[in-house]
Amino acid sequence: MVPTNLDYTSPSTQFTFDVNKSTLFQKDNKNFINVLGIKQLNTLDNVSLLDIFLSANNVIEPHYHQNAAELVYCISGEAIVSILNPFTKQLLHYNITPGQVANVPQGWWHYEVATTDNTHLLAIFNAPTPEVILGSDLLKLTPANIMSQTYCIDENQWKQAIAPVQPATFIGPPSDCNYLTDQPPHHNRKSHYIPYSQLYAFYPYYWQH
Repeated sequence: MVPTNLDYTSPSTQFTFDVNKSTLFQKDNKNFINVLGIKQLNTLDNVSLLDIFLSANNVIEPHYHQNAAELVYCISGEAIVSILNPFTKQLLHYNITPGQVANVPQGWWHYEVATTDNTHLLAIFNAPTPEVILGSDLLKLTPANIMSQTYCIDENQWKQAIAPVQPATFIGPPSDCNYLTDQPPHHNRKSHYIPYSQLYAFYPYYWQH
């Protein structure tokens, strides 16, 4: 919410901002995320956004927003928005093209995959500062011995499996990834059920320039 003590007559009151100058994360010059929140524009009223640019087969990593719902609007290109419905345990896939949207309720696990180059998405949040829990952070910050004990996994094998994962991945795969080079892209667009099973928050800390 806009602070109640905001002085709209003050020279520090902001009514415009250049989102191109507020980069949250950049993988390369074709895959990056710009951000606008109340820290950038102090008159915002319970709204914020991410301006997302992706090339084909790049992924906004699995994550969830604990304090906001997310409306994903496709400006150009094409993307698949995948959402895990926590009530039905169903993984839903929505293909969006320019002018189409997909809505992600607050707290739902989801990710986005660009299926063409020059994909441009706008993610709009009903919070002045959207917060996030990233899948890469969950994998790296949960102690290996806890994963081993909880899921009956060999601890050393788990450590080896997640060794390449970098916290705060944001956009994957990494630029130096060779594992997927010779494999054709595969995106399952069919909804299916998955077994029931179910830190470092991004925006408040990473965007302070």
